[in-house]
Amino acid sequence: MKKILLIEDDTVLRENTAELLELSNYSVITAPNGSVGLNTAKENLPDIIVCDIMMPELDGYGVLQGLSKSETTKYIPFIFLSAKTERKDVRKGMDLGADDYITKPFNEAELISAIESRLAKAAILKEERANYTEDSSIPSQDELKTLNDLKNYLDDNGKIFKYAKGDLIYSEGDNSNYIYLVRKGVVKNHKFDEDGKELITALFKEDDLFGYTSFIQNIAYQESATAINNVELIGISKTDLNDILENNHKVSLELIELLAENLSSTKEQLLQMAYSSVNKKTAATIIRFAEKINRKPNDPIKISRNDLASVAGVASETFIRTLSKFKNDGLIEIEGRNIKVLNLNKLKQIY
Repeated sequence: MKKILLIEDDTVLRENTAELLELSNYSVITAPNGSVGLNTAKENLPDIIVCDIMMPELDGYGVLQGLSKSETTKYIPFIFLSAKTERKDVRKGMDLGADDYITKPFNEAELISAIESRLAKAAILKEERANYTEDSSIPSQDELKTLNDLKNYLDDNGKIFKYAKGDLIYSEGDNSNYIYLVRKGVVKNHKFDEDGKELITALFKEDDLFGYTSFIQNIAYQESATAINNVELIGISKTDLNDILENNHKVSLELIELLAENLSSTKEQLLQMAYSSVNKKTAATIIRFAEKINRKPNDPIKISRNDLASVAGVASETFIRTLSKFKNDGLIEIEGRNIKVLNLNKLKQIY
């Protein structure tokens, strides 16, 4: 049974949330303020921490900073729980190393989903750390053998960039100075036609590389990139990447293979846009977003319908009518701007 430390100064909310988590088969430890919470975390080493921000004695930011100073607690997943919704507060928490941010009021599904996702990620990262012995070291530029080695090198040596939902990462025509690795979140590449209609050309999720135009020429970005949700990127200059590729031919071949796969995917998307029916385009787009954004395809897709329509390559009005048809057929549910897949298998049959 996974152990959760809940740090919250509001007694009623603390008790209710603890009960909710216990009913979801978690072992829950509680603390009434940040100072007690920090000591409790060091003594009990929970699997994950859910922490309020505004608290007496020591606020949530102080708790997170205290945890990061200890080798035994620095890797514990940390979720902020607060009524503060201003972008600067979200950004501050993420900059300090928080894994997620949930605003009050929240619902049970939202909290449990965030906890499950962060526990899964922590387990993966723990396995990766266990693969290194105490005397192992990060490979140097000329010791990289695979694309994963390259990504690990970027993760440890690249420059960190953080963007909030909707932020522009770069614009079409900007100098292509960096190649990016997505550490967290989802990024869209997009262009605008003569009528100002947006077309999403690619989606990039965690562990994807993007931003490459030419590795040998100073060619500007051919499309824009925008954060679909809160995004954390690792960037490496094109010059540094060229040095790596020149000295590591196996990595170069794997990168060429990746580019070839991306090209095939783009061709398939263009053919689908040209020849598929509206129903088929809509189904394919929903499936694509479900696979890119969610660990569980049946979870709600928290993305605007305009973005979905631009990927499908159809007018927003037509796309919305098709969504209504899918809803009437029992394939999906529509809750405001969110879409929840009810029958993924039937959608795949349409696709």
